[in-house]
Amino acid sequence: MKNEGEEKDETTGKHYETVVLNNRKAKVIGLVEPVVVYGRNSVKTILARVDTGATKSAIDVNLAALLELGPIKATKLVKSSEGKSIRPVVTTKISIGGEGAEADFTISSRRRMKYKLLIGQDVLKQGHFVIDPLKKIEED
Repeated sequence: MKNEGEEKDETTGKHYETVVLNNRKAKVIGLVEPVVVYGRNSVKTILARVDTGATKSAIDVNLAALLELGPIKATKLVKSSEGKSIRPVVTTKISIGGEGAEADFTISSRRRMKYKLLIGQDVLKQGHFVIDPLKKIEED
């Protein structure tokens, strides 16, 4: 892995270190990152938890309602720390580290969670990211 420099996310204004890994430029992100979520008639930037152990991404039911996400395109059986549940799935556009993605998000109550958005492997595989668990959100 070779340090390539730095890029600025024009949407959030945050600077990201870039590295070359397997002959591809990748952005270094942390376990918590600002993510831009595009709703039906609004756009919101929120802090999201990056979870490489989660196969799917998830969004809080209240945040999904606020952004008017939908329609519900399917349901999915999800195994989480709270057990198994069937959750509705919506597709929405997001931007993380300046890279846009369109992904499916399961909808659930995340009211007891610190972060209302969880970024899983499905989104991470769409971008070119290297995850540094020591990177803090205050680093700009």
